[in-house]
Order: sequence, then structure tokens, then C-alpha cells
Amino acid sequence: MRLLLQRVSEARVEVDGEITGQVEKGLLLLAGFAKGDTQADIDTLVKKTIHMRIFENEQGKFDRSVLDIGGGMLVVSQFTLYADTRKGRRPSFHLAMPPAEAEEMYERLLEAFRVAGVARVEGGRFGANMQVFLCNDGPVTILLESPTEAT
Repeated sequence: MRLLLQRVSEARVEVDGEITGQVEKGLLLLAGFAKGDTQADIDTLVKKTIHMRIFENEQGKFDRSVLDIGGGMLVVSQFTLYADTRKGRRPSFHLAMPPAEAEEMYERLLEAFRVAGVARVEGGRFGANMQVFLCNDGPVTILLESPTEAT
């Protein structure tokens, strides 16, 4: 499982011109699921994400989490996080979880963030062609993986 975290001052996602989710200060998360991912991967990355200290304190140091600031999360599914570009010029997505399973994992991820106490959790529409608008804050962008593939 991969989560690409982006610290934002605001973000929204639209499908066919309709806003399906939006947040102000907080995180935009792009979520990708690989074959074999489980609830344990969700639990690991939810815990890591909500406690990741990437928001600044009064001295400008990374010392606050999304929970600490009462920030929101906009979570967008993105199977292309599992693009394999090692061969040829067209990416392969053979590592990505099949759509029906990935949709269930996506819904479980959203619920896990809600249960964990994130102030506002919103999402896109799974499998839809979405337009994502964001204002990066920093910018701060971090890739989380479970199981850990690189450290």
C-alpha cells in the first residue's frame, strides 16, 4: 500500500464538475493498493499518517500532526501509484490491486481515518475520472509504504 501525503492549505476533488470532497488546512492523500495488501497495511499507514509531525509549531519546526492541528484529509484513490515503468514506454499496472478489491480497501481506509479521530475525512469517487485541485503548503510531500519497501 502506498500513500502520497501532501500538506495543503486547501484541496478539493471534482467529478463531472461536482465537488465530491474538499478540505482546508490538512492533508491531501493519494492512495494506491497493491495485490496482497490487507487491513494490517491500512492500520499501519493510518497510524503513521495521523501522527506524522509535518505541520509547523510557533518556531517553524515540524512538530505537529494533522490531529494536533485539527486538520482535515482529502483521500483520493490512485492506482497509478503502482505503475511499473521498467519496460518499454507504457506503464504496466500489474502490481495494482484489482478494482473491486481496491474499492473495498479504499472505503476501509476512509473509515479508519474517521475512527482514528481525524476532524474531517473526505474522498473522491473511486474509479472515476477526477480533477484534483490543491494548494501545496510548503510544499511538503511524503511517500509512505506498507510493507516498507524503502527506508
